[in-house]
Amino acid sequence: MGKVAIGAAVVCGIAVAAAAAVVVHRKTKKSGRWVKAMEILKEFEEKCGTPIPRLKQVADAMIVEMHAGLASEGGSKLKMLISYVDHLPTGREKGLFYALDLGGTNFRVLRVQLGGKGRGIVNQQFEEVSIPPSLMTGSSDALFDYIAAELAKFVAQEGSDFKQSPGRQRELGFTFSFPVMQSSIASGTLLRWTKGFSIDDMVGQDVVAELAKAMERQGLDMRIAALVNDTVGTLAGGRYNNNDVDASVILGTGSNAAYVERAHAIPKWHGLLPKSGEMVINMEWGNFRSSHLPLSDYDHALDTESLNPGEQIYEKVIAGMYLGEIVRRVLCRMAEEAAFFGATVPPKLEEPFILGTSIMSAMHQDTSPDLKVVASNLKDILEISNTSLKMRKVIVELCNIVATRGARLSAAGVLGVLKKMGRDTIKGGEKQKTVIAMDGGLYEHYTEYRECLENTLNELVGEEVSRTIEIEHSNDGSGIGAALLAASHSQYLETDES
Repeated sequence: MGKVAIGAAVVCGIAVAAAAAVVVHRKTKKSGRWVKAMEILKEFEEKCGTPIPRLKQVADAMIVEMHAGLASEGGSKLKMLISYVDHLPTGREKGLFYALDLGGTNFRVLRVQLGGKGRGIVNQQFEEVSIPPSLMTGSSDALFDYIAAELAKFVAQEGSDFKQSPGRQRELGFTFSFPVMQSSIASGTLLRWTKGFSIDDMVGQDVVAELAKAMERQGLDMRIAALVNDTVGTLAGGRYNNNDVDASVILGTGSNAAYVERAHAIPKWHGLLPKSGEMVINMEWGNFRSSHLPLSDYDHALDTESLNPGEQIYEKVIAGMYLGEIVRRVLCRMAEEAAFFGATVPPKLEEPFILGTSIMSAMHQDTSPDLKVVASNLKDILEISNTSLKMRKVIVELCNIVATRGARLSAAGVLGVLKKMGRDTIKGGEKQKTVIAMDGGLYEHYTEYRECLENTLNELVGEEVSRTIEIEHSNDGSGIGAALLAASHSQYLETDES
């Protein structure tokens, strides 16, 4: 009996030891996977480093490209487009002005009543209209006839609270967010369509002339006073409210900047110098690239697989369209090489662009103790459940790395613009103030990003200069900004101001 008991005890002991060995093995395996995941994260963090000396190199490289782009067409990756806006709104503009904002599958029509000095925008109205898909690939006449008909309808609904001066033609600012080669304030040739439009007979044509002909066919008596880029419109809207605004930055799905340049500092400008001595430059800064930009393997892969490889490199590390996708790519590698989410890679995680920057922002800014927002987004968007708090903290850290790099590199770009304008230092005894108008969903809604950008800019310029620089949110450059530019380029301007 004793022998049986001893034998049973031995067998039992062996079983316990074996079970313990399995647990230890699993723990070792699990900890090995965790170590690998942390290695991937650490390596990525190092690649994304943005110490102040590097950011200053990025700013200096930006200035070199700005000079090259102003010297000649095609001289730089930065297009430095002449906007033909040589006088921005002053706040004294008066009257009723319209805007048409065409930039995607919808367009907006707006009317704005300006009250003159000290009164600002007295009244405004807008309407959004969907474009039928058939018109996006039809003919130029069909598209513009549809737009002009909707604009005519909107004008016909003008109420008594909007007052047009007797005997005056209505005037319109036209925001056209497609690649255009502008040749004056109110003319520009379409280079190519994007965003799902493909109307062959329009390419190479003047978009302002096409809209004007369609308005005429509708019996609509309206002058197109300005062809506007939304970044230039943001600058105009900012200047209307604050005379110290000299630059604008859009940080949304994409990114761009514009600023006021001295006309004599633009070698590629061959016309007469404008009376104001100034010209707004649309930088198209998303296309900036430099060896100083901290790029990882994930960034190179994203670029290679994009619709425009080798283009818009700066935009691909700072703008809303791409930040969430970079996070997804790092998580994907952690899932593949470190089994971060278990034995298999979650299928949804392999879908490009499934993790939008709005999701990334919500996870990054989750302040709940158990990171509930992170857990629910992983479950709802990526169909990943049962994540531990430890894993969720890693995901928040990853979002932080991507957002911090983007925000700090945006600040370096702003420093480049400030330096080009000579606003990065204080000249003896001069009381200067520089305001940068900013717009875009990324800037407006991603608080961590916005605060990091502003703090980094202060760090870059130093305490004394930072007191002379302000960033202001300037809303709706593509709408109100276009109406304001129609006002500042009105054919009746001298009459109004005399």
